[in-house]
Amino acid sequence: MNFKSNYEAKPWIKFYEAGVPATTEVPLKSLPQLFDEATDTYGDKPALIFYGKKISFATLRDHADRLATGLSELGLQQGDKVALYLLNSPQFVIAYFAALKIGCTVTPISPVYTSFEIKYQIENSEAKAIICQDILYDKVEKAGVALQHVIVTNVSEYLPAIKKLFGRSFLGDIGSAPARHIAGVHQFQDLLKRHPPNPPRVTIDPKTEIAAMPYTGGTTGHPKGVVLTHYNLVAAMTAGAAMYNYQHGKEVIIAFLPFFHILGQVGIMLTGLTQGHTLVVFTTPDTETILEAIEKYQVSVFVGVPTLYEYLKDHKDTTKVNWKRLTAIFCGADTLHASTVKDWQKRTQSSITEGYGLTESCATSHLNPRSRPKVGSFGVPVSNVTAAVVDPDGTAFLPIGEVGELVLKSPTIMQGYWRSPEETKAAFLEVDGERWLRTGDLVRMDEEGYFHYYDRRKDLIKHRGYSVFAKDIEDVLYTHPQIKATGVIGVPDPAEGSVIKAIVVLQPEARGKVTEEEIRKYCEERLAHYKVPKVIEFRGELPKTDVGKVSRRELREEVTNEARTR
Repeated sequence: MNFKSNYEAKPWIKFYEAGVPATTEVPLKSLPQLFDEATDTYGDKPALIFYGKKISFATLRDHADRLATGLSELGLQQGDKVALYLLNSPQFVIAYFAALKIGCTVTPISPVYTSFEIKYQIENSEAKAIICQDILYDKVEKAGVALQHVIVTNVSEYLPAIKKLFGRSFLGDIGSAPARHIAGVHQFQDLLKRHPPNPPRVTIDPKTEIAAMPYTGGTTGHPKGVVLTHYNLVAAMTAGAAMYNYQHGKEVIIAFLPFFHILGQVGIMLTGLTQGHTLVVFTTPDTETILEAIEKYQVSVFVGVPTLYEYLKDHKDTTKVNWKRLTAIFCGADTLHASTVKDWQKRTQSSITEGYGLTESCATSHLNPRSRPKVGSFGVPVSNVTAAVVDPDGTAFLPIGEVGELVLKSPTIMQGYWRSPEETKAAFLEVDGERWLRTGDLVRMDEEGYFHYYDRRKDLIKHRGYSVFAKDIEDVLYTHPQIKATGVIGVPDPAEGSVIKAIVVLQPEARGKVTEEEIRKYCEERLAHYKVPKVIEFRGELPKTDVGKVSRRELREEVTNEARTR
């Protein structure tokens, strides 16, 4: 029996907020068009606040236009790729829109990437130019790639003259280092000064032309370039805006999540600026400075990740913020543990709205309705998105309540992976002539259309014939009062398939006192016998991804590397 009709009926729609449509029209406009419309409307209003420095929409537009003219004069043309190797800063926003204005594609690079990773992304994407922070230039030079143009900028170029905020210094060496002038390399500010704000007019087809090409984290093999058109990104912004119906030009949004990452790029930067909101931008998540900025600038929207909320719920300054005043407090990029939600509510008397998305879907595909959130669920599909659950090893749609792989159908879905036809083919499922994206995530949908996360398909542990979700074990471990962080993986074993291993970070006061046996006994009281970790390892910290997730991939690679050296 095919259960596709269970999902096509969209049972989640009845839980949408009043006035939220099941479908919403996606404007057939490019990102530069929407940006220009916003800057025309909100001219003198602050678009960015960067460590106290206010930059208006009009100034942002002027600088983007000047840089676009400069890039064109350097010879960059429609269809060329421009790499952005920048911290969160006004320069990131200016460079992003400047490149798009002349029809180029941006490919953002993580600021923590090594020279080897930079080399791979630049060569794979075929980028002709890179715009980078001067403190990151050495890694670009060391990569030894052939680029037509390198443009450098210093973060201080947009900082206020007074290098103190809230009575203390900030940014450390980044904020105080003088701009570097490097022979043969273009200076960002020189391009702005030399060129008028009159970039060449280009015609952009939103449905076919590539706006952005972020790279996935490379969970298997090399990272893959995700091909996103202007239409994909505008569709994502439109759907998110429809779900939460912000008042245009009224919100103030904290922007510390990295803009190179899809959540920060689409959920904060693009959505915020094209709707006329003000972004309070931080290069790094300095907790105390961010908390003080929330009150100083009357921030109304806060977007974070689970590890941050876990930290903030116990932070001494968290109660200095009136969290109940905020319009929305969002969480994405990883699973939010129920214990974190409970402790946060108790400490702040406010609720965190959990959502779900991935780079291939232009960030958010699911959100919890504000009036009816469900703890333990990442919510319901947003407008224009149809979600379903299929057999991970086949194509059959599964009944409501059964765990399988999440698939998505939406105008936000990527075109494919850059120069990777086989991987693109494997990423999609075709049923009745319709194309669905395989997410690789194991979930279930309940009777009301809310979706619940279980694990990444590749993180499923096969132990003695049982299927064990690493997340189930981690959820139990996170309830232990002395456990600060944990990651669970399967270690290959010829007799048992995989042995379950938990890597645990204890609270500082518990280190050297809590034993492996105590943790194991705690699990035995709360988990089926086959789910109890056989191996427990204590560490001072765990490897994290760029957005703060515990990286199970790196933990598994450690095991693989250890096996090879034996």
